[in-house]
Amino acid sequence: MERGNVIHDLRQRLAQSLTPMRYQHVLGVVETAVALARRFGAPVLDAELAAWLHDLAREWPHDRLLAYVRDRKLDVPAAWLEAPILLHGPVAADVARVEYGVEDASVLNAVYYHTTGRPGMGALEMVLFVADAIEPSRDYPGVEDIRALAEKDLKAAALASFESTLRYALDRGFSIDLTTVNARNELLNEVRLKA
Repeated sequence: MERGNVIHDLRQRLAQSLTPMRYQHVLGVVETAVALARRFGAPVLDAELAAWLHDLAREWPHDRLLAYVRDRKLDVPAAWLEAPILLHGPVAADVARVEYGVEDASVLNAVYYHTTGRPGMGALEMVLFVADAIEPSRDYPGVEDIRALAEKDLKAAALASFESTLRYALDRGFSIDLTTVNARNELLNEVRLKA
């Protein structure tokens, strides 16, 4: 499917299938991802496509996410099966490939890992990860600091977002995803070396 048609279809699909609040979030992520891609030299059209795709399965019930992963035999970290909310990225990436013919690995990885991040994130992955964290409707302690960092340093913004996520999970007694911990540690070393 041609990219313009994919985005048109996604816009209609999401407007009908997501709650109005989630749809507004997606619109904010699209706007923010495009701005970050321009600012930091990532492919703008890929950032737009990844942003439209990222929460396609976010409101699916946990049993539907688990069934999709099982039925499609998706390769996901075992720990994510215990926290099915983390499966919406891999499921959306698979839907992008199967239903929309998206083959670009950077777009698929950005969608797959937009919630957890991962070690070795490329620029597009980092753009979507940060855009998801700072889009205009996001309101949590520290978001303004992350937005300010995103004006000048994408890696520093991603690191701050990882740390905010980890603090949130720790404060609430949630399990900590090792993919996120490893991504944070790698990025911490990169940011320190640059400083």
